[in-house]
Amino acid sequence: MSAAEGVLGSGGRPAESSGRVKAFLRLVMIEHSVFALPFAYIAALTAMLLWDGDIHWLRLLLVTVAMVGLRTFAMAANRIIDREIDARNPRTASRELVTGAVSVRTAWVGALVALVVFLGAAALLGPLCLVLAPVAVVPMVVYPYGKRFTDFPHAILGLAQAMGPVGAWIGITGEWSWDAVVLGLAVGVWIGGFDLIYACQDVESDLAHGVRSVPARFGVPGALYGARVCHVVTTLLLGWYGVATDAGAFFWVGLLIVASAFLYEHSIVRPHDLSRLNRSFFTVNGFIGIALFLCALLDLLVRGLSV
Repeated sequence: MSAAEGVLGSGGRPAESSGRVKAFLRLVMIEHSVFALPFAYIAALTAMLLWDGDIHWLRLLLVTVAMVGLRTFAMAANRIIDREIDARNPRTASRELVTGAVSVRTAWVGALVALVVFLGAAALLGPLCLVLAPVAVVPMVVYPYGKRFTDFPHAILGLAQAMGPVGAWIGITGEWSWDAVVLGLAVGVWIGGFDLIYACQDVESDLAHGVRSVPARFGVPGALYGARVCHVVTTLLLGWYGVATDAGAFFWVGLLIVASAFLYEHSIVRPHDLSRLNRSFFTVNGFIGIALFLCALLDLLVRGLSV
């Protein structure tokens, strides 16, 4: 027996467990938390500035745990519910639940652990967060079923993502905020818009297997036009949020960067040329969230937020 085998023990169980965890994290694409987290942080830090001017690191950590927990649950549930559809689509046929790299049981265990983590963080953030937590969970589960009964499942995804900034604000202040709702709507419309772009690559498979979506119903040109409209609305909603929260110059610079990124995103994806779709989806949208967060953070610090 080698030294490594002695450490692993019979059957190499630690390595197997580690492998299952890694496969599960690939399944839920944990790195994509970058899309929603920056906007939750913008809401949380703005709420802190207006509340007492100090950064409450423990609450910010709990917001992070809640966001990642809910997103992990949502992605795992999505993969479980869609595994038969994924198996019929060449683009998604290599996903972990289809290939067997992750079992359905493991996926459910991971999803339920993530849900418990989310609910625990929500409870620690306050009673209103805990009471409203099921409201955030419902659209996460409804979304994967949406493509079975509506041509607009992207709107359900947008609604689900809109919950993040609202929940983050409530987690800091314990109170409802319409300013956070405006930011949440901006996030929801933004994510719904780039999901329209992302769905364009599956239009042939969707049509062949009866999966419903905007590209399947209205064609790729219609979906891309809809995405443009969504991102114009997103820019306007972010502007509304900036006005409502008395944002300063750095925030508006960030919004200008976001608008420029949207223009670039829509310039590289054409109805008859989707070759740069992944750059549009992953790189540009990841950049948008991080860029706006950094500019908003600078603005909040200039306005008096104390580290």
